[in-house]
Amino acid sequence: MKTIYLDNNATTQVAEEVLDAMLPYFRDLYGNPSSMHTFGGQVGRKIREAREQAAALIGAGPEEIIFTSCGTESDNAAIRSALAAHPDRRHVLTSRVEHPAVKSLCDHLSRQGYRITELPVDKDGILDMTQYERALTPDTAVVSLMWANNETGVLFPVEKAAELAKERGILFHTDAVQAVGKIPINMKATSIDMLSISGHKLHAPKGIGIFYVRKGTRFSPFLIGGHQENGRRGGTENTPSIIGLGKACELAARNMDAENRMVLRLRDKLEAEILTRIPNSRVNGTRLYRLPNTTNISFEFVEGEAILLLMDDYGICASSGSACTSGSLQPSHVLRAMGVPFTMAHGSIRFSFSIYNTEDEVDFVIEKLPPIIERLRSMSPYWNAGDQVCSVQ
Repeated sequence: MKTIYLDNNATTQVAEEVLDAMLPYFRDLYGNPSSMHTFGGQVGRKIREAREQAAALIGAGPEEIIFTSCGTESDNAAIRSALAAHPDRRHVLTSRVEHPAVKSLCDHLSRQGYRITELPVDKDGILDMTQYERALTPDTAVVSLMWANNETGVLFPVEKAAELAKERGILFHTDAVQAVGKIPINMKATSIDMLSISGHKLHAPKGIGIFYVRKGTRFSPFLIGGHQENGRRGGTENTPSIIGLGKACELAARNMDAENRMVLRLRDKLEAEILTRIPNSRVNGTRLYRLPNTTNISFEFVEGEAILLLMDDYGICASSGSACTSGSLQPSHVLRAMGVPFTMAHGSIRFSFSIYNTEDEVDFVIEKLPPIIERLRSMSPYWNAGDQVCSVQ
């Protein structure tokens, strides 16, 4: 049975070019990049090249790139560094729809006495910028807002938010894990101080990430050890993965426009056909400001987990929310923050595309999904009680 993988916001397939770039550094070129001998030095040069590739993707300087283990480490490093840089400030400003990498850290900080403000979003997942501006105070140490929501694809106006923070002397961090490689980013043209990237979201391997720190930003290392990353992140470099991530960044910069056109067409086709063929379905989040590869669709009176299990019988992979929270039986905190009705929130599925998806795969999902929903609704007491309403589109 063929696997139809539409869960690319959870993780992506490692690109063949990325794997090819990595393989020599597992066996033949295994030297420590910090060594003074030539054998290790050639590896160090390759890491410098990867740093330049990563910087080029987001319009940064190579000296502003720190390689980390993942997006979660980068998020933690950003917020903790900002708090260390301003020990007299006890306020963190974020949103109600952040990834657990930020949300769980903020919950932890609140138990340590920090004041956390989680800004609400409206029914379309959009942030109220007037409310945001009012929430900035002299006690605010850092703002952390995601650039693109991992569940709905909705984009936040982080560049404007960063400008408002800068005017008040407040550090600004964005979790750009879902945005990098999907939308153009130029850090030279923004006021963003810190930015997080995860390699496995853009066809690099798992276990490698990037933490961007604007030159001149006060910084306190999260991991303290050796001199690696110019003393900003101790620990022997994950050489093969760093080189792979550099290659993935190069590919993303080269292919972004073409990939976006392709995935947008596939996403829109799937979305339109589902809404047409399946009553009582709706798209969650604004259609205007979102990633081109993501759609989050709710099906009333059914459980998302049941939909996923039946789709899995056909080899169709999707998600009911963030991969980091999919083990929970509670409705998505993102959809709850948007006020999605309970009967809809429980039946929400996220489809997320990549350059490796095809139109034949979309056609297969369009063929199989309506009978799945019909079957599940036939077993629902709410559906059978005649509670159906008109399709929400």
